Amino acid sequence: MILLSFDTEEFDVPKEHGVDFSLEQGMAVSKVGTNRILDVLKNNHVRATFFCTGNFAENAPEVMQRIMDEGHEVACHGVDHWQPTETDFVRSKEIVERCTGRTVYGYRQPRMFPVIESEIKRAGYLYNSSLNPAFIPGRYMHLTDPRTPFMKDGVLQIPASVTPLVRFPLFWLSLHNLPEGLYHWMVRCTLKKDGHFVTYFHPWEFFELKEHPEFKMPFIIKNHSGQQMMQRLDRLVKMLKKDGHEFITYTEFTQKTTTNG
Repeated sequence: MILLSFDTEEFDVPKEHGVDFSLEQGMAVSKVGTNRILDVLKNNHVRATFFCTGNFAENAPEVMQRIMDEGHEVACHGVDHWQPTETDFVRSKEIVERCTGRTVYGYRQPRMFPVIESEIKRAGYLYNSSLNPAFIPGRYMHLTDPRTPFMKDGVLQIPASVTPLVRFPLFWLSLHNLPEGLYHWMVRCTLKKDGHFVTYFHPWEFFELKEHPEFKMPFIIKNHSGQQMMQRLDRLVKMLKKDGHEFITYTEFTQKTTTNG
């Protein structure tokens, strides 16, 4: 089973590098990227889960409607990506459900910061996907956390996939920078061990970042961005489909896991 997801947020990475960047500028980039993602998914007839910030849901109604019309799941990703708080999951749910008219069942904290699972449960979520069980200096130190789904305080925790032995992260940066053959091999090894693959990307990765030096983006982020990232995502999806794997939403995976458990 393939759990493909996208952290659908306003582009704010330039702020991390001292660039004055408005919400309007960030939304413009992310709208382009999200539509490019949707094009790839539509061409391959696969579904994914879009974790949306409150800012994105309120400022991109046409894109949100397209996400739903094409059969994808909408989940929550905080309110303002640049200034996440531990209580955003409540406001995020209210905003996204108001904007979509749908009940939201899943949450992912911006930058995968910690959340309080008991409060997640109280807010009405069924799953939380805010854990990258890897060691990434300056970002994550989770080598002792479970690397596969587990229940905590009544909520299914769905960690991002890492390789079985050395816990090498298989998220967006890896597909940007590794040779594709190596990345595909590691994904296949993880699928063989776990039976599922959980990964995530961002809309702004599919924008031509190399054409905007004023963003001051590090090489590892802008490497293979834009059209090249569309092609990489397309080839990844085609490889997984060729191997016979099913693409499902996070809520569908939650229902299967909790029912079987």
